[in-house]
Amino acid sequence: MKIELLGSLDYKKLEEALKGKVENVEEIINEIKKLAKEQKTNVVATAARLSRFPGNVFEVLNISEQNSYEKNVNFIKRVIGMGHDSITDHDYFVFGIENVSALIEQMIIAERFSSFTIKSRREVDFTNAGFYIPNFHDENGIIISNNNQVKEEYQNHMKSLFQNYGQFVNQNMKLEDARFILPYCYYSNIIMGIDAHTLKDMIIKFTKTKYAKIEELRIFGERLKEIAKESCEYILDEIDKTPLNLEDGVDEFLNSNLQRGDYQVLDRPKLLNHTENTDDVILMSALMRRYQYNHLEAKIVLEKLSKNNPEFKQILMRKIAFESDRLEFTQVNFQFQLALSYAVLTHLTRHRTHDMIFPDFAPIIDLMQYKIPPTLNEGQQKELQKIFKNNFEVYQSLKEQYHIREEDLVYFTLSGNMCNILTNMNGWDLRHILELRMCNKAQWETRAMANGMYQEVSKQKDAELFSSVLGPTCVTQRVCNEGKESCGRILKLLDQD
Repeated sequence: MKIELLGSLDYKKLEEALKGKVENVEEIINEIKKLAKEQKTNVVATAARLSRFPGNVFEVLNISEQNSYEKNVNFIKRVIGMGHDSITDHDYFVFGIENVSALIEQMIIAERFSSFTIKSRREVDFTNAGFYIPNFHDENGIIISNNNQVKEEYQNHMKSLFQNYGQFVNQNMKLEDARFILPYCYYSNIIMGIDAHTLKDMIIKFTKTKYAKIEELRIFGERLKEIAKESCEYILDEIDKTPLNLEDGVDEFLNSNLQRGDYQVLDRPKLLNHTENTDDVILMSALMRRYQYNHLEAKIVLEKLSKNNPEFKQILMRKIAFESDRLEFTQVNFQFQLALSYAVLTHLTRHRTHDMIFPDFAPIIDLMQYKIPPTLNEGQQKELQKIFKNNFEVYQSLKEQYHIREEDLVYFTLSGNMCNILTNMNGWDLRHILELRMCNKAQWETRAMANGMYQEVSKQKDAELFSSVLGPTCVTQRVCNEGKESCGRILKLLDQD
């Protein structure tokens, strides 16, 4: 695991460049480091002072610059201690993250206020990517006496999965299908952008809560804290005063009343809840926004206009969708339950503006619930079934034989394993996601998901107009942005018109 700050001055390279050109290179570098740190802290301190100090932003900035670094840090700590964490949103970091497991990737992507770029498993061969090897603990968190032996068995099993993956790739299986047998220990490489506020929350989550039981997550959080000590020490007090609590109250309460049993993943997306009178809510929002009507006035005006022109509502909905900023769509919400493989879970989590809940990695989901790519031939499908079955048996054997806690066995989750998730998105998010994922160029599982979501919404009588503006651009606007990579559907639709 390697974590470094990107986009900041590389002091080692600067030192090498200055050697032989100036005297006291080390002293100069230290002064530059100090100055850069003070300037970033001045910005946060200014944000802390701005709302309550007289003067414009630059006058308040001057106050911060006149104070010592230590005084600014103490002031920031005091403001944060009062609950005003938002001032730390102005201190931003970009991390280069090398060789962390897909489990870490999935956990950090769930942080909605951070940004990510990740190596694609649809485009890159992961045969030689490497994988994470954990220590193995008992239920009390003590490393088992057979740790080295279990590590060897674990490595042999994971190597066999990568060998199977490599063989499938050599047989010209699409990478997006071969990846379904990649175990969640495979190494990922990530660029992560994050503000100091979210960085603090992430460190606490991975070092002070139940997630710290997963050793790799805890180490990752500790590495981030080490960087924070050098780059934004003002968040450390809040981290340190957060008590260690490795148990989750909801987990404990539910487990005292329920036993885990068999379950089944959904066969198609299910719309659980949505805003009543979706169409009218969107259309009335356009009237209230532009003419400052109250709700009752907007309703009366909408009814009058649509009575005079039966096509008024349809025309207005299309203009909202394609000739404006679509903000009216944010006023309606849709809650879905979906079944997805872990292989494509990131395809949905990367749309960070919607709220999504997926199961924790521990306790481990049912490893015998998995997705087989429908594009594979019968022989390949049977081979994948054997791989999933064998993976479950190895996991079960290690758990029962050595009494290993599940937090160390999470890496037996394969990318093709399935889980039920919940997501709540507003109309803007839904339209955006369906526009991308209903396209024929989208990955087949996410396309099936998007089509299923569309079918659920389109069945709602109060959302017929909204449904009519959902889908890929070739359908809704007779436009394709894929250029030479177009699937050709646009040509057929234009011929029909």
